[in-house]
Amino acid sequence: MIRVHALTKRYGAKVAVDGIHFAVDPGKVTGFLGPNGAGKSTTMRMLVGLDRPTAGTAEVNGRPYVDLPAPLREVGVLLDARSAHKHRTAYKHLLAIAATHGIGAARVREVINLAGLDAVAGKRVGGFSLGMNQRLGIAAALLGDPQTIILDEPVNGLDPDGILWIRGLLRQLAAEGRTVLLSSHLMSEMTQTADHLLVIGRGAILADGPLHEVVASATRSVVRVRTPEVERFTRAVAGPGVTVTVTADDAVEVTDLDAQSIARTAAAAGILLFEIAAIEGSLEDAYLALTAQDTEYRATVRTPDGGGR
Repeated sequence: MIRVHALTKRYGAKVAVDGIHFAVDPGKVTGFLGPNGAGKSTTMRMLVGLDRPTAGTAEVNGRPYVDLPAPLREVGVLLDARSAHKHRTAYKHLLAIAATHGIGAARVREVINLAGLDAVAGKRVGGFSLGMNQRLGIAAALLGDPQTIILDEPVNGLDPDGILWIRGLLRQLAAEGRTVLLSSHLMSEMTQTADHLLVIGRGAILADGPLHEVVASATRSVVRVRTPEVERFTRAVAGPGVTVTVTADDAVEVTDLDAQSIARTAAAAGILLFEIAAIEGSLEDAYLALTAQDTEYRATVRTPDGGGR
């Protein structure tokens, strides 16, 4: 279990994390999202004792990480996939970590097998690809069979098979009642893996709730309609707060009116509908809406006329 209370981190005049509060509970995968520079990595570093908070607390199982008597057995952490000594083999790297907590070689071989590294266990880490380093880092995080797992961008560099593996692994760990905190910039992966979302921007928590609730609250549902009677249909569904837009392909998109109400209105007016489909907002839509005012680094997109936006 992770608890953060009034957590603050300042670097001189810059406030990286600004008095945030949140909890990460067991039995679910909690996704941690935020733009570059939002304070996400700083928060995770404070959680595992790599940065000292300016104010507030970050606790795992009721105490700061630095006070845990055997941290590897309580918290599994992956923040930097390329932190292993490049001249050590994967097996010896894990064996050295295991020795710090009295973990035997049998468990080392077990996590090597779990991470799919059997074929390269005797090879030096310096020759590993990013994906292989990710697998090694996850194996290290699981060495102590911890109840809490904190992973920063674990799918970065993984091939499709590796992505399916980590997705299933995280779901399994949560199903076992463990606490899982996951950061990723891949919205598709977060949609398929996370149960709960934390969104941070400019050091403040912008959203904290179940994934579907965060998406629903930050996006607007649209109903797409095709009809040969566009003008009559538009007049029929028009009303306070309802937005009707005719698209380039002659479909009609209706916002803030549900599909059932639209179908009833069309039927009552005798308007023929060829298609009616509800289009829900995506996590990407919700994320962009939530962080629109909190993205520190923005690229300039050149328009055809040579201008920028």
